[in-house]
Amino acid sequence: MINIKKNNNMTLYFKNNKAIILLLTLFFGLQSCESHLDVVPDNAPTIDNAFTLRNEAEKYLFTCYSYIPKNGDINYNIAMLSGDEVWKNNVAFPNMPSYLIATGNQVAGNPYQNVWDGTRGGGGANNNYDIFDGIRHCNIFIENVSNENNVRDLDASERERWIAEAQFLKAYYHYYLLRMYGPIPIIDKNIPIEASTEELNVFREPFDDCVTYISDLLDQAAEKLPESIQDRTNELGRITKPIALGIKAKLLTMAASPLFNGNPDYAGFVDKKGRQLISTTADPEKWRKAADAALAAIQSAENVGSSLYYFPQNQFNLSDTTLTKLSVRQAVTERWNPEIIWSNPNSGTVALQYYCMVPLSPDYTHTLAQKILSPPLKIAKMFHTRNGVPINEDKTLVFDNDTDLRIGDESHRYNILEGYRTARLNFDREPRFYANLGFDGSTFYKADSPSLSDEDTWVIRSKLNDYSGSNAGVLYNVTGYYLKKLVDWRMSNTTGNPYRTYGWPELRLADLYLLYAEALNEAEGPTADVLRYTDLVRKRAGLEGVATSWTNFSLNPSKYTSKEGMREILHRERLIELAFEGNRFWDLRRWKEAGEELNKPIQAWNFNGITEVEYYQILTLEQQRFVAPRDYLWPISENTLLQNPNLVQNPGW
Repeated sequence: MINIKKNNNMTLYFKNNKAIILLLTLFFGLQSCESHLDVVPDNAPTIDNAFTLRNEAEKYLFTCYSYIPKNGDINYNIAMLSGDEVWKNNVAFPNMPSYLIATGNQVAGNPYQNVWDGTRGGGGANNNYDIFDGIRHCNIFIENVSNENNVRDLDASERERWIAEAQFLKAYYHYYLLRMYGPIPIIDKNIPIEASTEELNVFREPFDDCVTYISDLLDQAAEKLPESIQDRTNELGRITKPIALGIKAKLLTMAASPLFNGNPDYAGFVDKKGRQLISTTADPEKWRKAADAALAAIQSAENVGSSLYYFPQNQFNLSDTTLTKLSVRQAVTERWNPEIIWSNPNSGTVALQYYCMVPLSPDYTHTLAQKILSPPLKIAKMFHTRNGVPINEDKTLVFDNDTDLRIGDESHRYNILEGYRTARLNFDREPRFYANLGFDGSTFYKADSPSLSDEDTWVIRSKLNDYSGSNAGVLYNVTGYYLKKLVDWRMSNTTGNPYRTYGWPELRLADLYLLYAEALNEAEGPTADVLRYTDLVRKRAGLEGVATSWTNFSLNPSKYTSKEGMREILHRERLIELAFEGNRFWDLRRWKEAGEELNKPIQAWNFNGITEVEYYQILTLEQQRFVAPRDYLWPISENTLLQNPNLVQNPGW
């Protein structure tokens, strides 16, 4: 029997010409006729029969899919809690690897969220999802299905498509590792059992070589992948051409960014052969390639009907304010909406919504609305004013004292309870602020609103002894801000199963629009297309375009006319539009801004405050510590380095 098992040299162990294959059920539990991949294998097949019949080969393909990281789960989405965007109390999940990273406790000996080896939360539950194993399965699948003597009941077009899917998955897994570790070994083919020790001890390849390999593999896959999914009942969640082109755009934008494009911090980063692993010479042409890739991905997606999501008016005649907020929220949580290019087939989001949701009346059970995911005060400050510019740039509005209070008025009634006193910081903000965040005195419109309309809807009251407050055992919020964005608007406290799951949005069109604008600005400066694609995202968010907003309301009205000024605008726009979706963590790194942002204090309202005076005091929950340049790349475990002496550790570890 062949046993395929993880080995830090990334090799395979063979016995008696058979392999035990990990086959996982990818059941997604959608309450709809349109579902993700649904695989319930009978028994784990061997290599001898895995590629004899179409049905068995398809199961093996779904094994390759099963290694897609579970980003809808806070335990395994590295970007959700390892940075500064979401905080939690130190009682619930005290040993969560990502929280330990965020508090400066990463270690090189046995790293947290070790994707290289698939341990300590690296990719999925029970250490069964290390990504190099996923790559091995993809290689096995490609090799066997490419042989037309195998799977003889598989027609030519389906064979071609399945190979392309496995090629994409192999490319994506390499990209996922590259983003974390920088240079990685390229595993294009599995190493045979008869290989020498020298062949088994692989080297990390230079970063640019890795990018070229992954990009070429994505191009190969894209040529043969379907433009869209036709069998929506059985195949939603499988890879399409726009997905492949979208990941290529993200890959090339990462490669063009300062972390990997001419970074002098890596001047001494060489392997055992003496090769420079990350170039210290900047190549501006990388931005042009990234812009071209992003535009190609946008065009591919739009050609099959992708568009920014707008929430439709319903029978309750909702206000424009509420419609805009629902458009922002449901762009993430509405299943299969036209903006979602790639919905993760491996990760449901029911538990995530439990952790986000806040009780909205005394009738709510705190175990069903746990509210432990807590955006810090600095994230609340990140969002624009109602005029579409940062709060420290708006020449018409003053936000100079964080603890100032103000009473809700008629003009804010769709966002803040009229007559309720809350922080001045919560007034005069852009729609995405109110769509993303809940706070003391804020409204929270859902499908089960008491009056069904948004004129008299749910309100958060979050001082300690209020129904939304933190007097609930270990289930408490620590910042005074609540994460509304990731909760589907259909959530209802009146049912035994209050949450409708949705696939985690790995890629949506707004992301590509902003990637294209960023790359084009770096390549050409603030051209008309840079503004156009940025403004499309802002328009859906209820804001005027960049030029109008900065000209009329900014203390620096010409900021958008320079590459440097537009860069700053675009960085902020990405952080706002894609907040809480796992992008901030990686964007701060590729921009080389994590050294500044992740050394700031995590601050909050006094969640233990009972009175207004007590509650609206600022607490420092944690002083984050990010050591640059060390923390920009993940450490490789000491055990892995001992097993393979050809691997070198990342700088600083």
